[in-house]
Amino acid sequence: MKAKLWIIGLLILIFTEFLRVYFIMPFPGSQQWDTIKIAYFLHHHAWWLRAAGLLLLVYPAYQLIRSKTLKNYIVAALPFLLWLTLYFVVSNKMQADKMFYQPKQVRMLPVTENVVPRNTVIIGLSLNGLQRAYPLELIGYHHQVRDTVGGEPVMVTYCTVCRTGRIFSPMVQGKAETFRLVGMDHFNAMFEDSRTESWWRQVNGEAVAGPLRGMRLKELPAEQMTLEAWIARYPNTLILQPDSTFADEYAKLSGYSTGRKKGKLTGTDSLSWKDKSWVIGITLGSENRAYDWRHLLQERLIHDKLSGVPLLLVVQPDSLSYHVWQRPDTLTFQITESGELTDANTGSLWNYSGQCVSGKLEGNILKPVQAYLEYWHSWRTFQPKTTRYPGE
Repeated sequence: MKAKLWIIGLLILIFTEFLRVYFIMPFPGSQQWDTIKIAYFLHHHAWWLRAAGLLLLVYPAYQLIRSKTLKNYIVAALPFLLWLTLYFVVSNKMQADKMFYQPKQVRMLPVTENVVPRNTVIIGLSLNGLQRAYPLELIGYHHQVRDTVGGEPVMVTYCTVCRTGRIFSPMVQGKAETFRLVGMDHFNAMFEDSRTESWWRQVNGEAVAGPLRGMRLKELPAEQMTLEAWIARYPNTLILQPDSTFADEYAKLSGYSTGRKKGKLTGTDSLSWKDKSWVIGITLGSENRAYDWRHLLQERLIHDKLSGVPLLLVVQPDSLSYHVWQRPDTLTFQITESGELTDANTGSLWNYSGQCVSGKLEGNILKPVQAYLEYWHSWRTFQPKTTRYPGE
């Protein structure tokens, strides 16, 4: 009887600590299952399970120490020491917010004081007449950075395992909320709010567990391009600067934004439509479509129609900055050998901000369409009914 209690109590303690990180971290098999409810339960009821395990250990431990021998004292203490060690490791080394920290200070500097290389890929935000640029490899480590633009709080997020960059308003039920990185679900980062402890997906700002389940954060329109391309459009932009405290962590992501980083979780597949292949994902109405990045690089532009809306996808000569616009159905575009964007109908010249700068259509502006450059496995997971371009 004592041995059974001993074994059961110890197993409860071990599995409580192990499973509460297994389901929300990238362990083998853990991210392929729909286990968010189990993970949330374990996370919020761990102390009840620990108490049960400890109580089961108390009786056999008491029987051992009654003999008052050093050997039995050691045997009685071993399961408690083992659990305490595991608890310390899990709580202080394996929790997501103990591995990826927020910047000590958020420094936004003008172009004249900027130290970030201009070929760096950034997430750009234009809000309330002001512009901000957030380098991918900085946001990628921190997973989220809080900022205020024109008096409005913003939450800039990035998940390197999905390549998903999103900017949200952190307002929840009329109050500015704070979030911590809690783990991941289906390889996508998850945040926990401080007030209700609900869990939110980074890819779409949806609360997937907790009291606010089903609610969504308001997403703010953002673009991804090189800092050089962003500055060309917005020379008065402010740019997020690296925090010297995390220089080593930033260095580990060097080459990530251009796809040169190797690794099982953050590397890039060299072929199309593989798990780590890049796609541009677009949602319009009830339709979702993924566009093969390699195909776009080869063609330089794509004409398509989604939910009845004519689209133009373009990649700039730097092969990193891309744009998606709603185009007039009557216009066909082309990129010249010198890299200029023109329409074949009138020969008018367009810039990479979607503005016609000379020719018959001068002054016309193409309407931007929200689009995302991410891994194929991420897009198809969260948009399971997506179509592909080009098709099979």
